[in-house]
Amino acid sequence: MKDNLAMRLFVRTLVHIGLSIALAAFTVIFLVIFADTALSVFGNFGIRSLIGSIVNGIGPEYVLIGFAGFLAFLIFFILQWRFYGYLARINGTVQGIADGRLDFDYKIEVRRNSPFGDMAVNLNALAGRLRRALEEERRAEQTKNELITNVSHDLRTPLTSVLGYLGLIEQDRYRDEVELRHYVQIAYEKSQRLNGLINDLFEYTRMRHDASALRETSFNLVELLGELLVQFQPPLREAGMEGRLAAGEPAVTIKGDPAKLVRVFENLIANAIAYGKDGKRIVLTVGRSGSRAVVEVINYGEPIPAHDLPHIFERFYRVDKSRTQWAGGSGLGLAISKSIVEKHGGVISVSSDVDETAFRVELPASGTI
Repeated sequence: MKDNLAMRLFVRTLVHIGLSIALAAFTVIFLVIFADTALSVFGNFGIRSLIGSIVNGIGPEYVLIGFAGFLAFLIFFILQWRFYGYLARINGTVQGIADGRLDFDYKIEVRRNSPFGDMAVNLNALAGRLRRALEEERRAEQTKNELITNVSHDLRTPLTSVLGYLGLIEQDRYRDEVELRHYVQIAYEKSQRLNGLINDLFEYTRMRHDASALRETSFNLVELLGELLVQFQPPLREAGMEGRLAAGEPAVTIKGDPAKLVRVFENLIANAIAYGKDGKRIVLTVGRSGSRAVVEVINYGEPIPAHDLPHIFERFYRVDKSRTQWAGGSGLGLAISKSIVEKHGGVISVSSDVDETAFRVELPASGTI
């Protein structure tokens, strides 16, 4: 690009030089041909004798050469002034943006017939990228502030309980060993929740910054989901629910990190149990859609309000706006799931109506076992 611009500038300068010489030569020839007429016109102003004395003193040949040179220089200067005037306007615009007098949305005029036209296009693109970078930086700063606020809130609640009950124990403010054990149990449960929050936050941060490498291997998604349902039988029974796996084929092979994808489906199943108790059952479907493996985790409980659906995968977002009503979740589970699925080149989505709520995960399939 640099060599192309240099060549175009060089060619344009040569063209200006040639055009200036040609115009000057044409003008001199015109004056020579119509010298008598021109001198008669000058004579009307009383300067014919002055011109005649200059020509006789210097010589007609030198006068013509000097006049032609001066005229060529003047024409070349005018052409170059107009040519580089566009560059000066580009520079003025860039300086205005740098000084803050112009915002990044200001567009430099693009002249396609000018060698500096490509420069104007590139500078407009650069200004656009800078504007987007500043907007992303502002969003990142806002995200960081929100993250600190939400983390502080979620960590403070269980920590306050832990400190409160341990304070009662430390001050011997309990009636008997039964009450002591009760306080210890509550403090332990709150500590477990605190540990879960910290682990979720750490996992979310690692996934967001690609610090957690995938250990990819080929595996059967049907088998993995079947094993997960077996592991979830105790909490399903406790919630008065049953789980069922509906597979369109015995084996759907994908390539990915089984440990991380297990985390995704654990989050979705736990979410279905927590919010779908009224439906009494959850169904896991697995199959193919073209080159994609598709898993749906379906529950039949209360539907997710339509205004909450676009935000369901945002970190710390809860459909239940009371942050302490459901003490089992950090509000990061679905955000972590989204990050893991996207890192595998997949897509996660949700749909919900009065009949069912379905979380849909699409992942690249790699064949049949």
